[in-house]
Amino acid sequence: MKKVRVAIVGANGYTGGEMVRLLAGHPSVELAALTSRQFAGKNITDVFPALRGIIDMPLIELDTSAVARTCDVAFLAVPHTQAMPIAADLVKQGIRVVDYSADFRLKDPEVYEKWYKAPHTEPALIKKSVYGLPELHREEVRRAQLVALPGCYPTGAILALAPAVKYGIIDFNEIVINSMSGVSGAGQTPSSQTHFPEIADNLRAYAVTSHRHTPEIDQELSSVAGKEVHALFTPHLVPANRGILSTVTASMTSETSAANLADLYRTYYKDAPFVRICEPGVYPELRFVRGSNYCDIGLAYDRRTRKLISISALDNICKGAAGQAVQCMNIIFDLPEQSGLRFGGLTP
Repeated sequence: MKKVRVAIVGANGYTGGEMVRLLAGHPSVELAALTSRQFAGKNITDVFPALRGIIDMPLIELDTSAVARTCDVAFLAVPHTQAMPIAADLVKQGIRVVDYSADFRLKDPEVYEKWYKAPHTEPALIKKSVYGLPELHREEVRRAQLVALPGCYPTGAILALAPAVKYGIIDFNEIVINSMSGVSGAGQTPSSQTHFPEIADNLRAYAVTSHRHTPEIDQELSSVAGKEVHALFTPHLVPANRGILSTVTASMTSETSAANLADLYRTYYKDAPFVRICEPGVYPELRFVRGSNYCDIGLAYDRRTRKLISISALDNICKGAAGQAVQCMNIIFDLPEQSGLRFGGLTP
């Protein structure tokens, strides 16, 4: 069988490196090009020694024409604003693109410009993009020329809420999302906020009421609901390398039980191989999903306050980024959805 030829643009970052790790062992993939502006001329193993003996491949400067000649799909692991011209050029040349950045996630360019403080130079391409959360948009992803990969926080938050929103069992005006993320979510470049002495033995809320993933969560939940939904989202930084655990609360419209909630969620996700619903009384932990493409969801109902509690856990670099990108690629090229991703979390 002919293999899917893949280019990874920005292969030197955490998510780009994770993509190399995953695809180096994918049975239906040929890595055709790895680009890096910062490390061009070096080998990928110079940047990620963990890949020694697994892959031997140089990092090259990006040339979109050369990439288009040698690959079937390009993954763009570059910061927001930088993806716009690259995606536009590759799509014009007929290449399927999976973009990690936020550049094509938000359907309204004015919303993008408000939250990202930058002009959107490819508004026409937004209309062609598909939000790459397979559990919500599998068939659209299959047909897409450009997939806008979800943010890591929205992936966990949306999956924790989508069934409750779809079936209308919660009050859409009273949704609260508290998420805790490992430091790798801030990227590879150090800062005063992620410096070891600043985050070790510490827990910090940040971007309170202003995190850029907020409109993404609202957009997708509103799409599921068929009406406007606004959630209160507060992210926290925790002293861990990988993983996001989100605790979502919402007021219920009627009495229920944890068992009923689990049944409802299993029904909604019956065709979603990477969503695992915990048994009532069991709740997700980062160590069970770390390094995997799974999102675990645990559910509870607080009878005293009539609140839904939905807790999700995922690996921000895998299901929150590179693993989800591979999942989308598998769907696009009619490969088994779990291909190259059939492994559990790293425990302990």
